[in-house]
Amino acid sequence: MRRATPLLPALAAVLLVAGCGSEHADPQGTGSSRSSRSGGQTPVSDPGKDGVRITAMMVPSGGSTSEVSAAYEVTNDGSQALTYTIVFTFLSADGGAMTNLRRTVGDVAPGKTVRRSVDMGKLPPGASPVTNVKVLEVTSVPADEAPTDVGACPPSGVWVTADQGDAAMGLRVVGLWVENCGTGEYKIEGYPELTLLDEDHKQVDGVKILHGSGGISGDPGADDPPRLVTLKPRERARSVIEWRNTTQSGTAVNAPYVRVVAKPGAAPVMVTPHLDLGTTGKLGVGPWKRVEE
Repeated sequence: MRRATPLLPALAAVLLVAGCGSEHADPQGTGSSRSSRSGGQTPVSDPGKDGVRITAMMVPSGGSTSEVSAAYEVTNDGSQALTYTIVFTFLSADGGAMTNLRRTVGDVAPGKTVRRSVDMGKLPPGASPVTNVKVLEVTSVPADEAPTDVGACPPSGVWVTADQGDAAMGLRVVGLWVENCGTGEYKIEGYPELTLLDEDHKQVDGVKILHGSGGISGDPGADDPPRLVTLKPRERARSVIEWRNTTQSGTAVNAPYVRVVAKPGAAPVMVTPHLDLGTTGKLGVGPWKRVEE
C-alpha cells in the first residue's frame, strides 16, 4: 500500500472514500448496473458534466436514510477509448456535502454509453438525510495510457502512477512512481520524460521542464545526479515534480494532465496531477530514486 500524502489545495475539500460501495455488472451484458441496495428509485434531472450524468437515486425502503446509492452513465463522445475517473458528492437538504466518492470506469469505447451505480455506504447515527448527488469532478485519459497499480501487470512490466501531492507556501510537489510488477529486474536511469496537456489533452507550450529543482525549491535532494536504479519485483522508484503557483503579469497556465514516459522506449502513461503553474513558466523534475521500504 502507498503511504498517504496530503492533497493539493484544489483537491483538499474532496475526501476520497474507497470501498464504501460496490458496482454490479448487468448480467445481460448491456453495460448497465443495478444497485446492491433495495428500495425506491428517484429519477434525477442532471445536465451532466464532461460526459457523466446522474440518472437516479436509490433510497432503501422503510424510510431509512443511512444508505443511499446513485445510478449514473458515462458517454464517450470522443474518437478513442477513454478511462474516466469521477468524483461524486452526496448532499444533504441544506446543500452540505455528506461524503465524496471516487470511481473509475475503464475502457469506454468511442460513441458508447456505460451505466454504473455508486453506493454511498453508511452514515454515522444522527447524520442528516442525503437528498441529492452531483458529479463534482471528471477526468479522462486514453484507455491504453491509464495509470494503475492494481490488477494485471502491463506488457511494460511496471505500473506508473502519480500521488496526490503536497503543497506549502505556494510550492507544489507531486511524486511520480514506478513499481516493478513483473517477474524480472527492471532498470531505470535518469529523468522521466514529461508532456504537459490541457483539459482537452492538447500539449501545453511555453513551460520549461527543468532537470532538478530549477531553483524552484531549496530541497538539495532534488538536484542529486541521476543514477542507475535496478528494481526487483515489487520494488519502487520515485521522481518528484515541483512548481510554484505564482501569478504575476501574463496568463496563468493550467495543465491538468501529464503524459509520462518513464524511460526511453517505455509506454506512455497519462496522469492527472492538476498542475496550476501560474505565470512561472517552469516545472522541475527530479531523477528516479529507489524507494527504501
